[in-house]
Amino acid sequence: MRSRSGAGIIRPLPCASSRAAAAHGALWHLSGFNLLQLGLEYRALRASVIKLWRAHLSKEHHGALDDLARFNASVDRALAESIASYSDELARSRDTFLAILGHDLRTPLGAVSLSGAYLSREGMLGGEQQLKAVARIQRGAARMDAMIRDLLEYTRTRLGRGIPIALQACSIASACEAALDEMKAAHPDHVFRFEMSGNLSGTFDSARLQQVFSNLLNNAVQHGAKGLPVIFEAHGGPDAVSVRVKNYGCPIPADALQVIFNPLVQVPFPASGAGDRRSTSLGLGLFIARTIVAGHGGTLEVESSEQGGTVFTARLPRGR
Repeated sequence: MRSRSGAGIIRPLPCASSRAAAAHGALWHLSGFNLLQLGLEYRALRASVIKLWRAHLSKEHHGALDDLARFNASVDRALAESIASYSDELARSRDTFLAILGHDLRTPLGAVSLSGAYLSREGMLGGEQQLKAVARIQRGAARMDAMIRDLLEYTRTRLGRGIPIALQACSIASACEAALDEMKAAHPDHVFRFEMSGNLSGTFDSARLQQVFSNLLNNAVQHGAKGLPVIFEAHGGPDAVSVRVKNYGCPIPADALQVIFNPLVQVPFPASGAGDRRSTSLGLGLFIARTIVAGHGGTLEVESSEQGGTVFTARLPRGR
C-alpha cells in the first residue's frame, strides 16, 4: 500500500503498515475467512482509494484513471478465479493426504492397542509399575484412536461424503454412560458429575452421539480448570433431549465464539494458573460434534463467561 504526499508524489507507507497487514491476515484466518475473501477485501479497499483519489484530480486526468480502474478490475477477476481454483486443488490434495494418513495409521495403532490389552490380562504382569505403564499405553492408544477417527470423519466431510447417521429407536442414556466411562478411563484423576432426568428415548444414532459426548467431555477436561469438576447433564423435554457439558476456567474469548466450531481452528486462550490450556487435539472435535448433531436435525451451541463457565448444549429432536 502507498500514501499520497505532495502534488503527484506517491511515497511508500512505513514498514508498520506491513506488520499491520500481517496481523490483519492472521486475524482473518482465525475468524474463518479464506484466501479469496481476503483478496476481495483488499480489492474493495483499492477501489475506494482510487475513487477518492479521482475526486481530487482535475477532469483531464479522469479518463486515464478510469482506464486504470478497469484494468485493475480485469486483473482482480482473473486473480480471484486463479485463487479459487488453486485453493480448491490445494484443499483436495490436503484432504486426500489426511484421509490416507489416517487410514494407514490405524494398522500400527491397532497393534499397539492389542498388545496393551494382551499385557493387561491377568497373570501377564506382576509389578505395580508395569501395570501403570500398560495403563498409560492403553490410554494413549485410545486417545490416538479418537484423533485418527476425528481426522477420518473430517476428510469424509471435506471429500463430499458426509458423516453417515443411522437413526434407530434408542435411549441417549447409554451413549452418555459410554462416553462418561471412556472419559473416566482416559482421565482417572478428573472429577465428573453426571445427572439424567426425564425421558431420554427417541430416534437417534447412539454410536454417533457417544462420539459427540466424548468430544465435548474431552474438550471440557482439556480446557477446564484443574480441581474443578466437569458437569455432564442430560434432560428429556417434551419434543427434544438436551445434553449439556460444562467446565469452569478461563472463558472462551468473545471474538472466538463464532469460529470455535470451524475445522482445524485452535483458539488461543489467555495464560492462567487456573487450568492447563495446552492443546492436544487436532481442532476437529467440535466441528465433528456439530456436524453429527446437525445430522440429527439438532443444534449445538456454546456460552462462555467468567461466572457461568463454558457450557456446550446439544439439543436433539426425538424423531425426524
